[in-house]
Amino acid sequence: MQIADQIPTPIASPAAAHSRFWQRLHRRYTDVMGALPPGPPDRAAIEQALQQLQTEHRMELSAALRVLRQLVMERLMTLDCAQQADLSIITRGVTTLAELALDRACLQARQELDARYGPPLGPEGLPVPLWIIGMGKLGARELNVSSDIDLIYVYEHEGETQGLPDGRGKISNHEYFGKAVKAIYTLIGDTTEHGFVFRVDLALRPHGNSGPAAISLSSLEDYLQVHGREWERFAWLKSRVVAPFAAVQAPNVQALRSVVLPFVFRKYLDYNVFDSLRTLHRQIREHAARRSAGHPERANDVKLSRGGIREIEFTVQLLQVVRGGQFPELRCRPTLEALQRLARSNLMPQETAQQLAQAYTFLRNVEHRVQYLDDQQTHVLPTRDDDLAWIAHTMGYADACSFLHQLDAHRELVAQEFDTLLGGNQAGQCQSGLCNGPRSVQSSTPNAPDLETLIEQLPPQMGARIAEWRDHIKVRGLRDEARARLFRLVQQTAQRVASGTLEEVAAIRFINWLEPLLRRESYLALLLERPAVHERLLDLLGAAKWPARYLQQHPGVIDELASDQLFTERFSATDFEHEMALRLKALESTGEDDDENLLNLLRRAQHAEIFRTLARDVERAITVEQVADDLSALADSVLRVTAQWCWARLKQRHREDPQFGIIGYGKLGGKELGYGSDLDIVFIFDDADDNAPEIYTAWVRKLINWLTVKTGEGDLYEIDTALRPNGNSGLLVTSFKSYADYQQQRGSNTAWTWEHQAMTRARFVLGSESLRQRFDEVRTSVITAPRDAAALKEEIVSMRERVRSAHPVRGALFDVKHSPGGMVDAEFAVQYLVLSQSAQHTELTGNVGNIALLQRAEAAGLLPPGVGQTAATAYRELRRIQHTSRLDEGNGLVSPDLITEHRDAILALWLAVFGH
Repeated sequence: MQIADQIPTPIASPAAAHSRFWQRLHRRYTDVMGALPPGPPDRAAIEQALQQLQTEHRMELSAALRVLRQLVMERLMTLDCAQQADLSIITRGVTTLAELALDRACLQARQELDARYGPPLGPEGLPVPLWIIGMGKLGARELNVSSDIDLIYVYEHEGETQGLPDGRGKISNHEYFGKAVKAIYTLIGDTTEHGFVFRVDLALRPHGNSGPAAISLSSLEDYLQVHGREWERFAWLKSRVVAPFAAVQAPNVQALRSVVLPFVFRKYLDYNVFDSLRTLHRQIREHAARRSAGHPERANDVKLSRGGIREIEFTVQLLQVVRGGQFPELRCRPTLEALQRLARSNLMPQETAQQLAQAYTFLRNVEHRVQYLDDQQTHVLPTRDDDLAWIAHTMGYADACSFLHQLDAHRELVAQEFDTLLGGNQAGQCQSGLCNGPRSVQSSTPNAPDLETLIEQLPPQMGARIAEWRDHIKVRGLRDEARARLFRLVQQTAQRVASGTLEEVAAIRFINWLEPLLRRESYLALLLERPAVHERLLDLLGAAKWPARYLQQHPGVIDELASDQLFTERFSATDFEHEMALRLKALESTGEDDDENLLNLLRRAQHAEIFRTLARDVERAITVEQVADDLSALADSVLRVTAQWCWARLKQRHREDPQFGIIGYGKLGGKELGYGSDLDIVFIFDDADDNAPEIYTAWVRKLINWLTVKTGEGDLYEIDTALRPNGNSGLLVTSFKSYADYQQQRGSNTAWTWEHQAMTRARFVLGSESLRQRFDEVRTSVITAPRDAAALKEEIVSMRERVRSAHPVRGALFDVKHSPGGMVDAEFAVQYLVLSQSAQHTELTGNVGNIALLQRAEAAGLLPPGVGQTAATAYRELRRIQHTSRLDEGNGLVSPDLITEHRDAILALWLAVFGH
């Protein structure tokens, strides 16, 4: 067919008509523009247009794709400039065009090659797929209207082609796919009378321009493991198989994901990337400066200049790469979506994320208008006044001045956030909430001394401890850069000791904590990149021994110290479970939701929450009671999430929603968990299915295994099921009827008094609402059952003596838990009051804790005036003393002189209740 070349320019879209590119398209392609259906160019519309160009207009694929590109660009200009279409419509339109073009080009290239050489075969004689991987904006579905497309071609297996029936034509798979890449480029990248479809860039492939055009999966894996550089992790972050369409959802694509994901996202928090990104960004800015030397107009580059698009992308990608290994919900490709995920994860203030999103959208819209002018791959503002005025007008501004003012405001905000993140100029107002955050190690710290010089600079105990590093194999094995970081950290710690703001014992604990982690160089980078984290870590280590031990076991949690909200927030079960759902969804989307990954995900999340509570505790931002509340709520959430995940993965699962419940006893039931507490649990079910006992037993065994097994990330909780009916000799899972009969003294097998004591603190932790109500009825029935008060008193006093005998206190010290006048005396007194009096005083049936129950008992007249309140105050103080002792790995033994008043208050309670 002939395409018109001299047709007067129509004025169908005045807003877009200023574009010289738009004018050229309307001069040449008006008679085929009807091939593209009205509206945004989605995949269906683009496919329809391509088919029409090939059939009705009899174009070969190469020409049809090029003309199709012109039609799509004309449509996008009209939608964008005349109708102010959303940015996503424009970028999705260009991306969809690229995906379709690559799919069709790949199919045609392979058909032609298969006809000459036969299909490429793998080790099992099966055809070998080719994966066209889109990098950068193509991978993120963010292509601009004049983007080139960054591609990497990967094929699954080495081997050779099948050849022709007569035995000729066999070539290696490597050669076959090299020819395929050339054929695809010819169809898409060559410039013809209709231009090109896309400029193609293969520079991101392994070994760059010196590497092969297509690479096997095994060679890619070897390259990433051995030669992969830090900046390549940012490139692969947005990677995606974009064509052919048949391969995108194929199961064997998972093999490619399993190679790429561990390269991009490391197991531990990875702050080493800060320096790599600084270097890359510096190179980009230097390149931009060289380009603009002698050409001042090039300084207005909305992509590469200060405060441009690239700095937003770097900001987002840096936070994703640092944290994405541990927090899979951060793994996403589109920049705008990633900003919101960062805000939801508290890695960026919501206001900052919103401002950066607005700036990104604005700058991308400007970029598109710059490219609409002449269809050039440029990001530099035009110098012609009419072009600048047109951009302003189509962006919704009255004139160029108001447009440029807004442009400057967006770029300044972006530059400030980026400089703050990477440690550049921080003199301006901080907008990101990271003012105490990362800094440039190279620019803000002096050169590190050698070991002997360092030792001479240190206080005596620190010097003696560091002297042990002279022959330490891990220290000697560090890279020079890592060793310099290590010595700078020791120097900075010693400076705090010298200033009197840190005890030397805390500095020694810091060295002891750091030493086993020397091979994880990212921790050294983290502490230097984030001085506030180093400061808070030293304070935490100086506060007590147990935090130091916890940090030794779970070093990755220290990144939580970077949060400005750490000391102002509390644990939220809703937020925690929502985050776990997002992380599970993220792992499912990449096929990484195997048991091991989920076990580690649960452990990292629980450890981080425990550490947050610990940090607030040490800083006295929350009380001992609030610590127990938060740790108990966390245990409830972990049980709920783990139970859901285990049920979903149970092979014997016979229904969507299990008829099942978990009852918490002891500290879990009373919401008094401490650090390291085990969970006293009873499992019940109420399911008429014939196989229910076996199914729920299998589930519970799986659940207990998930909670207790030690992985590389540690464990979650120790589980104690001894309080189930008949104790350790009883069934692991009990039907609700059997449980109710046992507790309510129905039948020959019934509960003991001590089990009813335990029932006073029992709590329904998870299960259906109907089962919760029935449990509460059983608990109330047990607690309020008629009892012989004298016999009950005798049994509880006898039980108290047995407990005391099992925990003898030697010497003159006072055990805040077990000594006469200690916490156990108060707990047994409360249990007696509840079991003997709650039938007449129903306010005692609630599981509200010992302090509240003592206050209620006094208010009901069951205790002499003042005895209940004084005992409650004493119990609270003894809990605080015990808690403080355990934080410092003490045993709860104190001088009697320190607790005389509290001991006497508990003894008065005991006397009032038991009479002796």
